[in-house]
Amino acid sequence: MAAHESARFVARVEQSNVGPHTLEQLRADIQRIIYTYPNRPIMPLFLEVRELRNRAFELLEGRQPPQYTKELYLAAGTLCGILANASFDLGQYGPAETQARTAFLCGELAGHNGLRAWVRGMQALIAYWDERPQDAVRLALSGQEFTPEEGTAHIRLASISARALARLGRHEEALSHLQTAERHRQSYAGPEDDGNMMAFPGAKQSLYASTTHLWIGTDNACVSAEREAAAAIDTYEAAPPEQRRLGELSLARMDLAHARLQQREIDGAAEQLQVVLAVEARRRTASVGRRLEQFGRRLALTPAARTPLGLTMSDSIAAYHEQPARSLPGGSAP
Repeated sequence: MAAHESARFVARVEQSNVGPHTLEQLRADIQRIIYTYPNRPIMPLFLEVRELRNRAFELLEGRQPPQYTKELYLAAGTLCGILANASFDLGQYGPAETQARTAFLCGELAGHNGLRAWVRGMQALIAYWDERPQDAVRLALSGQEFTPEEGTAHIRLASISARALARLGRHEEALSHLQTAERHRQSYAGPEDDGNMMAFPGAKQSLYASTTHLWIGTDNACVSAEREAAAAIDTYEAAPPEQRRLGELSLARMDLAHARLQQREIDGAAEQLQVVLAVEARRRTASVGRRLEQFGRRLALTPAARTPLGLTMSDSIAAYHEQPARSLPGGSAP
């Protein structure tokens, strides 16, 4: 009887609702999404990722070997992280934070430092754009406690904290964090992965540096901002169209427009603005909308606002904000 009980235990343990082929397909779907996210319309992608995340949750509720459970938590956490990014891009900061917290928990259960560090960066970004730069600094520093298995998470975290520190007026610290990001870049030996939404390529580092210099706001910083933004744009545009990170490219263009406006190069600012508005008509994100709003406020304080070109730019920005933004689909699942 004791032997029969042991045999029944073995039979039960060997049962699994997950096999190698299921995990392989899940990995392939996630890989496809993280490489196509940067230039796809966000709403259809959000719905696709939500369905995949629900599938991962369902599999976790079943029975599988421990090594499969760990991989499922990593998959579910990655998908929640993508949903956090999508909610953030749609301007839904509360839902984005909920998704990020779930993603971080999954990273904890999977024991994956790379995911934990990336999610802390996502949380810091949400705080930064939600007008909480102090929280952004705290979260970015928290993320640096996790040494990722691979990837560029620490470069990203240092760049995020630099931008938030500059916004707080802590300019010397901000420049120090930019230097830290560059040291991490110099020691990084992995691939750039420019088309991967979870990677932090050199172009994005230049973008964050340009924004940091804009927040510092001195004449020399403005020149540095223009240089970094132009470098980011050149690198983004050199990528194949299917790998082009459209939202980040638009943010770099807005930084360049802002820098040129500060240097009274009104024609150059208008040129970048029109390109951004054309892209936003196809793929709208809340961050770019916020930068357009900031640019409009800055423009209104300059003599250029009363010129024909300045009035045209102001009207274009106003027309953009009059268009309703897409909302998230309904549903009970976070």
